[in-house]
Amino acid sequence: MLRRHTPPTIRAPFANYAHAVGVPAGAELLFTSGQLGIAPDDTVPADTEAQADLCFANIAAVLADAGLGAADVVRINAYVVDRGDFPAYMRARDRFVGALPGPASTLVIVGGFTRAEFRVEVEVVAARLPAAG
Repeated sequence: MLRRHTPPTIRAPFANYAHAVGVPAGAELLFTSGQLGIAPDDTVPADTEAQADLCFANIAAVLADAGLGAADVVRINAYVVDRGDFPAYMRARDRFVGALPGPASTLVIVGGFTRAEFRVEVEVVAARLPAAG
């Protein structure tokens, strides 16, 4: 079982995330590459929220390919190009995480990506827990 750590001696998280998530020995870890807001036909939406939705849809596809889902995500690293992108990114992130206990999470403001139209990139770490036995 994953163990979330949010000690009462430090400030509570700003959103649905844990300050740390412990993964038990024997779990299989999956590290995704950073996913951009780009569709299979190479189109890129102009707005940040639509790009972030695509990032999380791409992540969901990678997770499903590995037999995992959003509940298996233990860490999200996200990068946006402007502080003003934060609310749009968070709406997409919250849809992906839903009511699940939040993973560990980091959001960083960056100077840009490989193509000027990209506004957000997201990568995750997921864990397949060992079978109980």
